[in-house]
Amino acid sequence: MFSNKHWTIVRPWRHRSAMGLCFVLMAMIWNPAAALAGQIGAIEIRDSEITLRFDDLVAGASTFLLAGPDRIALDIAGAETGRSPQAANARAGLVRAVRQGQPGPGTARIVLDLAQPAVLAGARFAADGRSLTFQLRPVSANEFERASRGPRTLLQPPAGFRAKPPEKRYSVTVPIGKPKPAVQLPRIEGPDNSRLPLVVIDAGHGGHDPGAISPHSGKREKDITLALARAIRADLLASGRVRVALTRADDRYLVLEERFGIARRLKADLFISVHADAAENESASGASVYTLSEVASDREAARLAARENKANIINGVDLGAHSGDVSSILLDLTLRETMNVASDFARLLQREASETVKFRTNAHRFASFVVLKAPDTPSVLFETGFISNKEDSEFLASAAGQKKVARGVRDAVQIHFARRVAAR
Repeated sequence: MFSNKHWTIVRPWRHRSAMGLCFVLMAMIWNPAAALAGQIGAIEIRDSEITLRFDDLVAGASTFLLAGPDRIALDIAGAETGRSPQAANARAGLVRAVRQGQPGPGTARIVLDLAQPAVLAGARFAADGRSLTFQLRPVSANEFERASRGPRTLLQPPAGFRAKPPEKRYSVTVPIGKPKPAVQLPRIEGPDNSRLPLVVIDAGHGGHDPGAISPHSGKREKDITLALARAIRADLLASGRVRVALTRADDRYLVLEERFGIARRLKADLFISVHADAAENESASGASVYTLSEVASDREAARLAARENKANIINGVDLGAHSGDVSSILLDLTLRETMNVASDFARLLQREASETVKFRTNAHRFASFVVLKAPDTPSVLFETGFISNKEDSEFLASAAGQKKVARGVRDAVQIHFARRVAAR
């Protein structure tokens, strides 16, 4: 638990008592880069009062409690142990031994072996910052056990008598230029009827990012996903029941946020990101469908609320018009509803496409992919197969295989929106 460097031990007589221990932690906030400022010159123990004296300024202090045997440790920031510190009158009171060491650069540690459980109380630095005094108050063993799991609390010397970190010696200025304009929105294809649902198909990778490359045919994931996206678009448009847009219709690169950002800006009803998986084990095969995990969604909700400053319209609701608590609740409800709709579609896609497309065991999976994080657009990432597998790669690269994938997506999309209409 402690460093074995420079330990000094003082062993007084054991104090008779049998009570439990509680603890009030003092945490410090200090700069670890600060140079060592003071040595511990003396440790004075008078009954239940203990005083640590320093020969120069220190940055702060923290304590934590250890059970079995009962101990209280004090870390003094910006200090080092003295060569031969004194523990005056250490026999008295609640302390039976005092040890000190240097667990790391810039921190001195004092450990009080307790004769009976006790709690720190009334901790305070002197006005000149050169001594720290506190009392030990006996408590029960149960209280000690609870307190040993508690957090640290801050204790700092007066601001005018606090060791300072080194002054900043240099600064770096980097021009960041002007922000890029938002990516141009793609054309929406299909019937000229805004009441029809809009599906945005995202062909994964592109441009300088080829994605995975088949070790058998040399086919690149970016080319296969684009061919699949075009095939899916053709089948969806042929149905006449939905409108369709592609995030990319050619070999171009889009950052991940731009992909689901396009779907959000178009107010899409469904977002499908098409990919082809890869694995070191070339026998791995089969398709899978990913949706956002609940844990990832909770983190994203907090990040989104902070970034948008609660002034974003989510699913038709202006979060900026509500208090912080209300807007957070509204955002959370929207995210959870979006996740539920996406999960329903993922299961439907597996069911409808499984007659012509091979799926992995437990094909519906959860992950924190960036492209799934649109808070108000149900989104799935469709791994159509393993490009690293010879059979999957040939299937996905063939016109017949692409047609089968597209047919499964088309059927799932039609049933999905029919259910949504029926539910309304």
